[in-house]
Amino acid sequence: MELKAVVCTRYGPPEVLRLQEVATPVPRKNEVRIRILATAVTSSDCYVRGLNLSPAYRLMARLALGWSAPRQPVLGMVLSGKVDAVGPDSTSFDVGERVFGFNRHRFGTYAQYVCWPADGLLAPRPANLTDEEAAAIPYGGLLALHFLRKGDLRAGQRILIYGASGAVGTSAVQLARHFGAHVTGVCSTANVDLVASLGATTVIDYTSQDFTDRPERYDLVFDAVGKRKSTAALRRCRRVLTPGGACVSVDDGAPKLRREDLVLLGELATKGAIRAVIDRTYALDDIVEAHRYVDNGHKRGNVVVAVPPV
Repeated sequence: MELKAVVCTRYGPPEVLRLQEVATPVPRKNEVRIRILATAVTSSDCYVRGLNLSPAYRLMARLALGWSAPRQPVLGMVLSGKVDAVGPDSTSFDVGERVFGFNRHRFGTYAQYVCWPADGLLAPRPANLTDEEAAAIPYGGLLALHFLRKGDLRAGQRILIYGASGAVGTSAVQLARHFGAHVTGVCSTANVDLVASLGATTVIDYTSQDFTDRPERYDLVFDAVGKRKSTAALRRCRRVLTPGGACVSVDDGAPKLRREDLVLLGELATKGAIRAVIDRTYALDDIVEAHRYVDNGHKRGNVVVAVPPV
């Protein structure tokens, strides 16, 4: 049986993505096959597709991912779906169980099916979420949890989140609020109301005000957009830190992502402590347009892709 999948034919602009039919994967030892119902287009997907990196990082990426095109041609790192089959010795999930998850190494979610390790970053999908909502949780949520932990955020502290309206930023605002911090978000004019609705007590519009010129001081400054976009602001962030305060960026090393954090995100979503932020939802057939939109760099939260039935 064949399935629909979006194949990255080479590195380049969104038009290198092609909808094709490929063989349905068969789960191997300790794997589950998942019928994907929703995925998301993340900034990481776009970096892999376009290889829009510095020359040194581009060389390393080609060696790691494939020289002229990704060795794993079906991109996509997040999913929400249903377990369709289990491989030998796989006991973590049952056929028919709803799951959501993230895999930054295996990719493969721009398709109707994928096989992933059963003991990886997979967890039961929150029953109160749609598949589109569940697919909007893992990427930003897991990265935000890692970097908030890296910054040693604690209850009662003051945190400033630069880029508070993106996938990582919207998750960081909600999680920092949940952990009892006082949250200041930095975003553009169009996103001020959104960031405030997520729990930021103060929102700074970077188009009209530089946060480093304000009198407030923070225990943690978290750059949620990456140093290529926030270099100028981050160079000055030390002036707004409290004694012993820290500044961390999503570009600071490879994050350690944990299954227990995915389970935690599911529990928080079930309780309504965090919510999915979805900017737009595209059909799998419109993946090129979805990548164009994410490439523009102005998405609010997440761009989700609905995967059609077989």
